[in-house]
Amino acid sequence: PLAPGEVITAQSGAFERDPQESSTTDEELSRAGSPGSRGGGSTTPDYGEKRLPQALIIGVKKGGTRALLEAIRAHPDVRAVGTEPHFFDRNYEKGLEWYRNVMPKTLDGQITMEKTPSYFVTNEAPRRIHSMAKDTKLIVVVRNPVTRAISDYTQTLSKKPEIPTFEVLAFKNRTLGLIDASWSAIRIGIYALHLENWLQYFPLSQILFVSGERLITDPAGEMAKVQDFLGLKRIVTEKHFYFNKTKGFPCLKKPEDSSAPRCLGKSKGRTHPKIDPDVIHRLRKFYKPFNVMFYQMTGQDFQWEQEESDK
Repeated sequence: PLAPGEVITAQSGAFERDPQESSTTDEELSRAGSPGSRGGGSTTPDYGEKRLPQALIIGVKKGGTRALLEAIRAHPDVRAVGTEPHFFDRNYEKGLEWYRNVMPKTLDGQITMEKTPSYFVTNEAPRRIHSMAKDTKLIVVVRNPVTRAISDYTQTLSKKPEIPTFEVLAFKNRTLGLIDASWSAIRIGIYALHLENWLQYFPLSQILFVSGERLITDPAGEMAKVQDFLGLKRIVTEKHFYFNKTKGFPCLKKPEDSSAPRCLGKSKGRTHPKIDPDVIHRLRKFYKPFNVMFYQMTGQDFQWEQEESDK
């Protein structure tokens, strides 16, 4: 219903801050950066120094960023903040020293990381990250934008049960089939639009695109790519994962010094509400040209259209 050009010019600043996203409090951040907090591989002793991150998981919301962060934290050469610092979108005025202080301590040869999925859709983030360190490695977890939008809505619904239905929010005009691309749940999935902004500052070689779908079906395969990209030895392998039938996705097996497997919390793997099939069909049609554009820009085919024709 909307030509790609139309949407790209519409409301480019729509995502400065999505109030629906869970926000990290200053208290949580100070705890995250305090001595004794578990910032990364559980065997890492608490000495070394705090450094600015060399790698960032920048997106996307409801794509699988938490699963990726937990898996990469199992690597002994990675230390990461568990909470989302939101430095490059919400806390930038606090300065780089504040940001450094939020980070866990690392030893030489270890990588410091953090993840804040809203960076990918924040206009100022690429410039700000580039000015911190132009060689920063960026990881984007992407997922079929239709499923991602429904997952995003499901999360909001769990916090605000009074919101309108997905169908009402998705359209500007249901009769004409006009999708409302200014609604953040839909706009985040126009990956090609957001990527354009990042490519003005970073070469493709510094950005890794991880498939949120394959993170579920083949976590070890996706983690091999992540470790290669970060220049790490492939330590996180299939032996680190088991499939949790109840949740419907893989979980990390317990490390030797822990009593329980690390599975994502109850906020992950929620049951999605039933959405009118006609709405899903219209959304697929809406996203298709943007998906194709994204495949061309990244040189990767995520096969979201193929996946839908199989259903």
